[in-house]
Amino acid sequence: MLEVREIYKTFNAGTVNEKRAINGVSLTLADGDFVTVIGGNGAGKSTLLNLVAGVYGVDGGSILIDGNDVTRLPEYRRAQYIGRVFQDPMMGTAASMQIEENLALAARRGQTRTLRAGITKAEREQYRELLKILDLGLEDRLTSKVGLLSGGQRQALTLLMATLKKPRLLLLDEHTAALDPKTAAKVLDTTEKIVQRDQLTTLMITHNMRDAIAHGNRLVMMYDGRIVIDISGEEKKKLTVEQLLAKFGQASGSDEADDKLLLS
Repeated sequence: MLEVREIYKTFNAGTVNEKRAINGVSLTLADGDFVTVIGGNGAGKSTLLNLVAGVYGVDGGSILIDGNDVTRLPEYRRAQYIGRVFQDPMMGTAASMQIEENLALAARRGQTRTLRAGITKAEREQYRELLKILDLGLEDRLTSKVGLLSGGQRQALTLLMATLKKPRLLLLDEHTAALDPKTAAKVLDTTEKIVQRDQLTTLMITHNMRDAIAHGNRLVMMYDGRIVIDISGEEKKKLTVEQLLAKFGQASGSDEADDKLLLS
């Protein structure tokens, strides 16, 4: 479903601030894979996600989604394949619009706009049923402005909107990092339910080692713009934080682990 072939990305090339962010990364996700990506600050996690999404262009290599070469496609052209949830809960929703209006926008993504009635009774019932999976009581607040919701509620709604059309690829960019631990756990559990229910191919960036181990069927660790660990199957199921740190040290050739990685 996703093929990343020997991609490179350097920022500020030829200047004193030159930074090789991605250094020959290759990664293949099969249909239905749920891959968690972990690494310290500056490892290249978010850059990888942004290259796949089309926010940045690659300097070399190619990217294919569902067999289609999207390497040279701009971000808006890749949107037909991708659903995305950002780190900031304030992104991904329209604060001044109602919950049902936000869901209607997501449901009609890519469709031709018409002058017919905004939201039908049948659609409203559909949205109410969809919201129940979040277990946040939002199904009884369809006409509430999204700007009045908490960060966790908005992030859960964004997740629902991003997966409403069952995208070919779901990108989660540290989508629980800005939430308190209890809310983050709830959003992650909801993520797991939706991904499993719809068999969505998913790439989830996280700083939290325990979350990376607990979720998904495969774990990838990045270091210095490269993939240094790729674990799946029974090996991942039995993995502990201590074992992952040891593997990181062996693969990176460094005994130093990023502070944020350790604290997580």
